Amino acid sequence: MAAMSGSSKNDALYISLLGLAENFRVSNPPNIRLCIHCLQSIFNINPPPLIVSRTHLQLGNILLAHTKNKELATRHLEQAWTISIGLPPSEEVDSVRFESASELATVYEKDFRFEEAKPVLQKAIEVSQQSAYWHCRLIFQLAQIYAIQRDHTSACHYLQVGADFAGSAHSEYTRLLFILSKGMLLLIAKKTTEVHETLSAAGQLIETYNGTPLQKDSLKVFFFVLQVCHYLMAGQVKTVKPVLKNLQQIIQTITQLHTDEEPVPANELDLFQWLPIEHMCILVYLVTVMHSMQAGHMDKAQKYTDKALMQIEKLKMLDSHPLLSAFQLMLLEHIIMCRLIMGNKTLAIQEIFQACSVCQQQPRLFTTHGAQIHTLLGLYAMSMNCMEAAELQFITAIKSSQGTELEMFVNLNLAIVYLRTNRFPEFMTIMDKVDPEKCQSCPQSLQASAFYVRGLQTFFQARYNEAKRYLRETLKMANSEDLNRLTSCSLVLLGHIFLSLGNNAEALNMVTPAMQLAGKISDVHVQLWASSLLKDLYGLCGDTANEQEGYRMHNTFTQSLLKDLLQSSQLPEHGLIHWTEGPCPFHLNTTPPANNVM
Repeated sequence: MAAMSGSSKNDALYISLLGLAENFRVSNPPNIRLCIHCLQSIFNINPPPLIVSRTHLQLGNILLAHTKNKELATRHLEQAWTISIGLPPSEEVDSVRFESASELATVYEKDFRFEEAKPVLQKAIEVSQQSAYWHCRLIFQLAQIYAIQRDHTSACHYLQVGADFAGSAHSEYTRLLFILSKGMLLLIAKKTTEVHETLSAAGQLIETYNGTPLQKDSLKVFFFVLQVCHYLMAGQVKTVKPVLKNLQQIIQTITQLHTDEEPVPANELDLFQWLPIEHMCILVYLVTVMHSMQAGHMDKAQKYTDKALMQIEKLKMLDSHPLLSAFQLMLLEHIIMCRLIMGNKTLAIQEIFQACSVCQQQPRLFTTHGAQIHTLLGLYAMSMNCMEAAELQFITAIKSSQGTELEMFVNLNLAIVYLRTNRFPEFMTIMDKVDPEKCQSCPQSLQASAFYVRGLQTFFQARYNEAKRYLRETLKMANSEDLNRLTSCSLVLLGHIFLSLGNNAEALNMVTPAMQLAGKISDVHVQLWASSLLKDLYGLCGDTANEQEGYRMHNTFTQSLLKDLLQSSQLPEHGLIHWTEGPCPFHLNTTPPANNVM
């Protein structure tokens, strides 16, 4: 019997070591130490460069998945990439080359080493045009890095390159994914004209697209989500309703599809997936909550938040995808504002703490949402009458939100803090930043809020005619887009102005609908204010029965808010209002999460 050649012996050894490594990896429980040992032993048999490269890639992936040794994993991925890029192209080489580039760039991205990730991806894109799937996947990945760096121009450039390539590769589906992704970035960059052009073109292409039902409906969900966000960012709460309804109908259709019966796409480029169906459902819940919050439908916002958070918890048990944490954080941000409006500060501060915990699990989230968390702490401190803490929280939020609509929102609330504490000199320092005449490009809701703040300012200065003019502007804008909370606040302030002017009948005409609307949206603070005015108005009118009812309502709201204020102030999480720098003080928490949140 002839002896085995050295090459055949090495091949057999390689296959044996690879098989052993896999056996240790999938054993129950996995033995990762021995799996790694087997893979490292492959280098001792002097394998060819392709196997060396592939083994480095396998080691890098296993170390990342099963150990905390990120540094060693990164070195293996760097070796895999460096060796593979020098090999002549073939199907096997390309598979190792592009996967190692993608994995290495992902590691760099997670470590915020963007300038190291970009050249790896750029080189991989340059040499991957014959591997259509990898070419598009790497383009998406590079565009994402530019987007994280807020270089939206470069990100959009690469997405357009991807769209053109997908079109030339006869994949209308992936071409549309690139176009919609570009529309999303243009929306973030607030390039309104380009957003309109991109979404209009995408909408027409989706209508004529004749792919599978799941692919077509997935594209529609992406498209409608962008449209809904476009309207909500502009503060057009009423205008968005038909689009939101379409979105909710499409997601119901998708959940009823038998996805296991979907044919496998013939074109490998059609294998991309925008989002899993479960994630799409949560996203639709999220935009519904955003709409309900802006429209003042607090009960609806709570209902859909609870549904979405429950779904997120179920999915996290199976796969803790970073996107789920982002969804969870955005849902918490909205429900916290609902709690504050409804007078439930105790739950609000516990949920703010919970939002900080979500950020701790995904540190990048605090980079993108830190300003929102400090804004929520400022709003909570305001509701607790801790005005100094509110001011510090708002100033902290402004530092990391400059040039955004959030900065305008924070300045409007900071202005109210200054007005409520009779600090007019400080108010004057930010008056230009909240001038409604200078924020024509802002969303309608923020413009209307700016007119309200000027109305509040002139009311405190007893310039009642000016105040009425500002508040009527608020009402006109709020009514046109169903901004119910702004409507109720403006009506009750107008009622207060007419009461101050001695026009009791007109005051009653303002305060009565304000009270009804505040009740409808469960705004306890406006109800407290309105009931206080109503009891005074009915007393002045000699209507004893309604005056007593006004007293009873006012007392009920007062007692409820005081009880909640006392309870909240005694929670350890209340100390968060003094946190303005450094990591979140997690040692404050000693209470379990609220039962009705998760």
